[in-house]
Amino acid sequence: MLFSTSSPSSLLPSWNKSSHYCSCPGVLCGRQHPDRVVALRLGSFNLSGRISPSLGNLSFLQKLDLRDNQLVGQVPPELGRLGRLQGLNLSTNFLQGSIPAAMRGCTKLKVLDLSRNKLQGEIPAEIGSLKDLVDLRLHENGLSGEIPQYLTDLQSLRFLFLYENRLSGTMPPTLGNLTSLRHLDLEGNMLSGAIPSSLGLLPSLSWVNLENNNLSGSIPDSVWNISSLTAFSVGNNSLSGAIPTGAFNSLRRLETIILSDNQLHGYIPASISNASQIQELQLNNNFFSGTVPLEAGNLRNVYWFQISGNLLEANEPKDWEFLTALTNSSQLQYLLLGSCKFGGALPDSLSNLSNSLEFISLFYNAIVGSIPRDIGNLMNLQFLDLSYNSLIGPLPSSFSMLKDLRSFSVMSNKLSGLVPLTIGNLTELNHLELVDNSFSGRIPSTLGNLTKLVELGLSSNNFAGPIPTEIFNICTLSSILDVSYNNLEGSLPQEIGKLINLVEFRAASNKLSGEIPSNLGECQLLQNLYLQNNMFSGGISSLLSELKGLQAVDLSANNLSGQTPTFFGTIRTLGYPNISFNSFSGELPTVGVFANASAISIQGNSELCGGIPDLHLSSCTSDLQNKKRKSPVIPIVISLVATSFIIVLLYVLLIRHKQQMVSRQIIYWALNHLGLSTKES
Repeated sequence: MLFSTSSPSSLLPSWNKSSHYCSCPGVLCGRQHPDRVVALRLGSFNLSGRISPSLGNLSFLQKLDLRDNQLVGQVPPELGRLGRLQGLNLSTNFLQGSIPAAMRGCTKLKVLDLSRNKLQGEIPAEIGSLKDLVDLRLHENGLSGEIPQYLTDLQSLRFLFLYENRLSGTMPPTLGNLTSLRHLDLEGNMLSGAIPSSLGLLPSLSWVNLENNNLSGSIPDSVWNISSLTAFSVGNNSLSGAIPTGAFNSLRRLETIILSDNQLHGYIPASISNASQIQELQLNNNFFSGTVPLEAGNLRNVYWFQISGNLLEANEPKDWEFLTALTNSSQLQYLLLGSCKFGGALPDSLSNLSNSLEFISLFYNAIVGSIPRDIGNLMNLQFLDLSYNSLIGPLPSSFSMLKDLRSFSVMSNKLSGLVPLTIGNLTELNHLELVDNSFSGRIPSTLGNLTKLVELGLSSNNFAGPIPTEIFNICTLSSILDVSYNNLEGSLPQEIGKLINLVEFRAASNKLSGEIPSNLGECQLLQNLYLQNNMFSGGISSLLSELKGLQAVDLSANNLSGQTPTFFGTIRTLGYPNISFNSFSGELPTVGVFANASAISIQGNSELCGGIPDLHLSSCTSDLQNKKRKSPVIPIVISLVATSFIIVLLYVLLIRHKQQMVSRQIIYWALNHLGLSTKES
């Protein structure tokens, strides 16, 4: 048995039912020798267990494909006995250990793919003896050490994939000896030093990927002369220098160029238009300066245009001509121009870009003027970020036509006017940020139609009136709801309890009043709560103790009263609650967050007592005694008792007086009836 299988209905049962092994699934026998197995094509057969060393006995085997299974253990050295083997694919398994040196015995091997395993150690020198090897794939393992010089003896090698390992050292200049090489992928290692200029000697080189290493120095001039090049990716290294003026004159076949996240400087050369087949252009996060040449907009096939994170400028309308030229790029999907020094007004041609456009980023620039009025023409737009500029005016009415928009941010601009009710038409929105502008009027109740919102930022504007209850019906709101720093009035609606997935709620610095609703305790995922600088009153409901994950809370500068929310001390995640400048009273707890004077803020609550000594509050016990001494209760009681005694005494005397009067009348009546006079009596 060559393997074990994890599924009874998989490979081995079907083998057992077959009359001859050559008729088994995945087994191919030769024509000249019908009983000789020449190929095992068992990729994605749900195999598990270890690879049996007995495979080394299949001396006529030419192809062994065990990719995409659950095989474990080591690569058996016995495979080195397969002298006729031309293709070995063990990729996407869980193999461990090192590559066996015995593989040198596979002298006819043309394709070796051990990628996506857990192999370790260095690439064995014996691989250098496989002269017929044309495809070597060892990527996504844990291989270490330097790239061996002996690999460069493989004159027939066409595909060398060593990416996502832990290879270090420099790239050997002898890579230039691999004259048949077409694809070179060394991404995701720890390679350092310069890119060898010898790469320019490879006449058939088509694909070069050196991303995510520690390479330094400049890009060799010889690379710009590789006319066969279709993809060149060196992003996320430490490369420096400038791109030569005529760099793209010979790169007529270039489709992908990724130079992002390096230290390149100078101008973007106008010769880039000669590489007219470019589909993906990424020059972001470097130090390119000057204006973007008009020629850069003439890339008709480009779908990804990214030059963000540079020192590029635009001050006059002509500096935006590249953007106007891009209106002829019918495949454009991603336009990333953020974090540069672009200024001036956006040209109206922005609205005429391809309908295939999905992503526009212009954040962190110095753009002025208004948002182009026909922005709604970009009907397939999903992401629009215009934040951190100096845009003015209202949101254009066509904005509501962007029905596929998922994310929209105009944070930190100077936009003004009312937010149109038609914003409720953008029902695909997940993120909406209008923060730090001058929007006025009421918050549109139609925001309640945005039932897919995850984040809603409305802070630092001039919104007035109440918070629309419709917002609290958006059950998807989970990241943040921020309405702080406005002129909002009224109470915080009880409906806030519907936001059971909300993590952060900010309503600080408004004119909100009434009690903090107890329903807030139903937002059990809430971590951050900011309600400071309002006019909230009343006590804090104990139901808020259900907020077990609370990390930050600020209730300062309100009119809150009653007992300190003692449950703050039982929330382990809570740090630095701020209840200062309210009217809380009574004894302060000493547990949890209240046990650290530097972890809470309580000033401005004159009726608080107790707490830990570091807070320097008066003792609750001594206060009571002082109150007893100074209290007018005893005199009042004495006075009341004395008054009551006098009233009772007067009542008794009155009764006695009346009794005496009655007695006199009776005696007088009796004497008269006895014939005696009053005198005589």
